Amino acid sequence: MNVSGSASTRNGVIFAFLAYTMWGLFPLYFKLLKAVSPVEILSHRVIWSLAVMVVILLIKRHWAWLWALRTQPRVVGRYAASTALLAANWLTYIWAVNHDHVLDASLGYFINPLVVVMLAALVLGERLRPVQWVSVALAAAGVAWLTWQAGTLPWIALALAFSFGFYGLLRKTSPLGALEGLTLETLLLFPLALAYLGWLAAQQQNAFLAASPGMQLLLALAGPLTALPLLLFGAGAKRIPLSLLGLLQYVSPTLQLLLGVWLYNEPFAGPKVAGYALIWIGLALYSAESALRLQRRPQVLPAK
Repeated sequence: MNVSGSASTRNGVIFAFLAYTMWGLFPLYFKLLKAVSPVEILSHRVIWSLAVMVVILLIKRHWAWLWALRTQPRVVGRYAASTALLAANWLTYIWAVNHDHVLDASLGYFINPLVVVMLAALVLGERLRPVQWVSVALAAAGVAWLTWQAGTLPWIALALAFSFGFYGLLRKTSPLGALEGLTLETLLLFPLALAYLGWLAAQQQNAFLAASPGMQLLLALAGPLTALPLLLFGAGAKRIPLSLLGLLQYVSPTLQLLLGVWLYNEPFAGPKVAGYALIWIGLALYSAESALRLQRRPQVLPAK
């Protein structure tokens, strides 16, 4: 690999690592907003994210795609579906963090890669390789064990994993890039978010209007904190092999797990560890097999 290629890969790793680190540290941010209801936090995340996206598009002078959508109702319909899944995912995550379920949130993103594999088989008709079947079976066994131990389904983890899994399937076959897609999704959610905040204001229950300047700033930061890791991820994904990107994705749930156990003192004892261990073994098999297959293929990296 030439020098420029090495620098590109190194920068890609840094960008992707920073993106996953930011996502992994999201509980620190949302915990600061615990006094605000999850739906109001979601509404602010939508509005301020859209504001950031609009600024970026203004700087890039990149609007033609949005104008073209007026004659593509099927594309808009597909993004309406992905928008609903994204809103459900965001709301579930915010609720989980602020109701002391950070570990359940981390579990959702640990099992998400295997959920995606399963959905690819069930929805897209893709044939799973033997190691993939074993990985999915181990993850299912881990979830079953956790369900038996707790006496209830880990619904938060499953809701996060499946909402993001279906979201990923929709976005995989959608024509817009990450920046354009998130802009359209937040644009579709904007009227609902604005109407909800307006209703809260009419009921004199709008936390933003009654909050201190510091809390107002924290709510507004939802925009850049949503956009920045997305942009970093996009920059990183273009520069590094998919196998490496697949390994880096576990940075986020690992950080969430550590925060849940060591900072927020959520219970993580023997039986629960056993369930997680089954899932981790499945992930290790899946990641190792995927990495080996990708290494056998010639990889072409951009020069810069």
